Amino acid sequence: MEKKFGLKGALVCAGAFIAAVFLTACGGKTLYLYNWTYYTPDSVIEKFEAEFDVKVVYDDYPTNEDMYTKLRGGASGYDIVIPSQDYVSIMKKQDMLERIDHSKIPNLKYLRPEVLEKADYDPEMAYSVPYYWGAAGIAVNKTKLQNYEKSWNIFSMDGIQGRACMLDDMREVIGDALSFLGYSVNSTDRAQLNEALAVVNGWKTNLAKFDADMYGKSFAEGEFWIVQGYPECIFSEYPAARREEVDFFIPEAGGPMYIDSMCIPKGAKNIDLAHEFINFILRPEIYAEFLDTFGFPSTIHTEAGAYKKTPPLYSPEMLENCELKKDLGVNLELYNEIWQQIRFGE
Repeated sequence: MEKKFGLKGALVCAGAFIAAVFLTACGGKTLYLYNWTYYTPDSVIEKFEAEFDVKVVYDDYPTNEDMYTKLRGGASGYDIVIPSQDYVSIMKKQDMLERIDHSKIPNLKYLRPEVLEKADYDPEMAYSVPYYWGAAGIAVNKTKLQNYEKSWNIFSMDGIQGRACMLDDMREVIGDALSFLGYSVNSTDRAQLNEALAVVNGWKTNLAKFDADMYGKSFAEGEFWIVQGYPECIFSEYPAARREEVDFFIPEAGGPMYIDSMCIPKGAKNIDLAHEFINFILRPEIYAEFLDTFGFPSTIHTEAGAYKKTPPLYSPEMLENCELKKDLGVNLELYNEIWQQIRFGE
């Protein structure tokens, strides 16, 4: 498996192109996977490579916006991409995805009906297959902090200035503030969004940065004591013996929720192999390995829980008050405007 973490822009494109030329010259099948950082275990990819006699080239991205911008900007050659539900909706509308052939994915039978009910952006899985249903939360270093509020307002507490970090992701950060205020994470009400702006600006006084790339490593190294983020990015940096140092929770107020899905980008060259990969991921023992690697509960799969070897690091019940992020359409510009004020305002 060839894996490239944290590369951006032209460097990523050049690296992927060189790898493609080299692998084509040497013969053999190659699957080009474009996915979130830390989101497909090496062990799972290695099993797929061995069973199907292929090479997997893994490029990563930190946010949906980065992925979308790169593909919309003309990057091609990928066989699988894993956007969240709002970007599945956008990419469907813009004819950026190939149709899924269900006859090639018999393991679709293992998907939970409740996750399909929530997937109203693609209810018949015509263009996407659920990969994981979860939410970002808060991680606290318990060796540094013992008394703290288990809410999004933790970022306003005294004594943490420069020791906190939130995601460089507008839907997540603004959505947290909206949830804290009791509003929908999909609100397009200008007054509510202005309230959210004020809340985030209050939190920002304690933040060292907004970061979607390296926050897990910085948290594990003790630079940050509190981070908003995804559990896989946090716990991937912790050996099992140290995971008790971390309190990961999703506030009772809820927050933005996601269903990340496996999609085949328009023009993919290895469509049959992409279907094989999707079917492989949904194999119960393989999906259980994915869950165990990141400490995930089994939220989308009916059978994988029975194959898990370790307990999850958080409860699926934490998702009960969370809300799925929707495609905002033209109102996305409202969020862009608010986000620019958060990121670059005084």
